[in-house]
Amino acid sequence: MDKNRLSVRDMAFIAAMSAVIAVCAWITIPLAVPFTLQIFGVFMALRLLGGKKGTLSILVYIALGAVGLPVFSGFQGGIGVLAGPTGGYIAGFLLMGALYWVLEKYLRGTILPEAVLLVGLIVCYTFGTAWFCTVMNGRGREVTFFSGLGTCVLPFILPDLAKLFLSRLAAGQLKRALRIKSAAR
Repeated sequence: MDKNRLSVRDMAFIAAMSAVIAVCAWITIPLAVPFTLQIFGVFMALRLLGGKKGTLSILVYIALGAVGLPVFSGFQGGIGVLAGPTGGYIAGFLLMGALYWVLEKYLRGTILPEAVLLVGLIVCYTFGTAWFCTVMNGRGREVTFFSGLGTCVLPFILPDLAKLFLSRLAAGQLKRALRIKSAAR
């Protein structure tokens, strides 16, 4: 079989992880930027499926939301959500996946996957905050990057680090249970 082709099993896992990300998005505490478990789902997709298939699951999740399915936080969907103030964080998930995919061949130790996911989270925060500020400023509300960080990132750092740690534990258990080979070889 061609190494670039996806098996039916791969496609099923990609679809399943897209659904997991959606379910994690529905678990929401509404704030200026909603507190969700989405990033936990993204971490799990990348840990379980690896860079390529994990990124594809994130892309499928975003595409489902873009066409209007209510997969985003608050059971929302549509291009309006992606173009809205928090849309940059959703796009940041894709950037995180792409970074993981590119660096995956270097992820042989136990620390490196954590470091790459942490850097990916910082990329997501940065892109999402820049997007948030751009959208809010376009709506006539003056928001500096640093005030955007205070609103959109600072309250989420510790919970997101906890999600990163918990995803490591959960992914390890699921890989054994589902007999998924380690994505980082």
